[in-house]
Amino acid sequence: MVNPEKFYDEMIGDGAPRGPYVKYGSWFSAQDATRLAQKTQEAEGFFRRAGITFNVYGQADAEERLIPFDLVPRILSNSEWTKLARGVEQRVRAINAFLHDIYNRQEILRAGIVPTSLIAQNDAFLPQMMDFTPPGGVYTHIVGTDIVRTGKDEFYVLEDNARTPSGVSYMLENRETMLQMFPELFSQIKVQRVSDYPKNLRASLEASAPRNCEGRPFVVVLTPGIHNSAYYEHSFLADQMGVELVEGHDLRIVDGKIAVRTTRGYRTVDVIYRRVDDEFLDPLTFNPTSMLGVPGIMDVYRAGNITIANAPGTGVADDKAIYSYMPEIVEFYTGEKAILKNVETHRCSEPETLKYVLDNLADLVVKEVHGSGGYGMLVGPAASRQEIEDFRAKLKARPANYIAQPTLSLSTVPIFTEAGLAPRHVDLRPFALMSPGSVDIAPGGLTRVALTEGSLVVNSSQGGGTKDTWVLED
Repeated sequence: MVNPEKFYDEMIGDGAPRGPYVKYGSWFSAQDATRLAQKTQEAEGFFRRAGITFNVYGQADAEERLIPFDLVPRILSNSEWTKLARGVEQRVRAINAFLHDIYNRQEILRAGIVPTSLIAQNDAFLPQMMDFTPPGGVYTHIVGTDIVRTGKDEFYVLEDNARTPSGVSYMLENRETMLQMFPELFSQIKVQRVSDYPKNLRASLEASAPRNCEGRPFVVVLTPGIHNSAYYEHSFLADQMGVELVEGHDLRIVDGKIAVRTTRGYRTVDVIYRRVDDEFLDPLTFNPTSMLGVPGIMDVYRAGNITIANAPGTGVADDKAIYSYMPEIVEFYTGEKAILKNVETHRCSEPETLKYVLDNLADLVVKEVHGSGGYGMLVGPAASRQEIEDFRAKLKARPANYIAQPTLSLSTVPIFTEAGLAPRHVDLRPFALMSPGSVDIAPGGLTRVALTEGSLVVNSSQGGGTKDTWVLED
């Protein structure tokens, strides 16, 4: 059994609520437990009626599921958030500069700071993006940065999501649910709002339109379709922004530009917020069997006649081996030390490091370089002896496919249970919007919580839930 006393509890310190939680703690202590239990059921009904679901691929029972919602918010002070936001902005700017560099002059490779092999042998690197700069110089229009906490002032970036980061719809719906259930709370406690995100997302995308765009840019959201695990989010964001939700077959090339089919004929599209993976974007350039993209869209893109957000090829920055160089990447492009620290990372591709990892598997977290969603990883302290031995064989067979990290003492935030409050581990995914000359970060982001006692895996696909994230006003 995990000893909860070894973890930083964000809500309670020395038996009393910490600063950001003082007002909430007073409110909570005055509440009737039966009423709160009823509110939990009410929240579930709200999510079910709204259709807020996700799919889990590769499982026999892969029907649509609700992501469990916990009604105890995660609360950050304004000063805590200010530091986090500065660190996220610095990191997002560095990642964008890194992507521009590796697809153009490759100065960071020539300087020997990042090994050329990590780019040349990276499946996410797209040669088709070489010697081309997207409209406005923006590659990473939307970035989700996963952050964990281990102490009062100790925050670490766990990974960067620069390809097609998801989860922002839950951030928005979690807040809407809390506002509906506990309106009195928000009159007593001043919380920075997140409801401007869809408006800011649309403004950011419009600001990234091609130079030859005439009038207000026409924006669409490109979805793979209703069977995609994040389809709810695609339709939700299109609706919230007031733009069209389209599939590949709705688009075609007309006079060298992308156009969408409407009841009045085809209309030119200026910006595509795509939720389709690189491989399926253009069957003439990538996967020839793809039915999800638009044939020839890469030619239109390279001609400067469409903005694709995020830019193709940004997945290189999601690579967990590249992640291990992020402190150097940040300093190379910004001239500053990284505000947010990396988790110590062991690259298994290096023989001496591999030996260390194999000797210490029971104490480490080992992840696939291209893995996501909590799949393909080993949490050593929670694994059985057989699971460790099975993973050892995979690691020896393909060492370059893995990185390893120490098991962090992740902070906890209480969840509401039948027995009262109980600590559970959390992470945080703030969402940054980048346009030419500006970065906007929604105050808070998505808090994911591991609902199983002692579990360090917060992903919804692995049984995790979500919380509303509050950033207090001054």
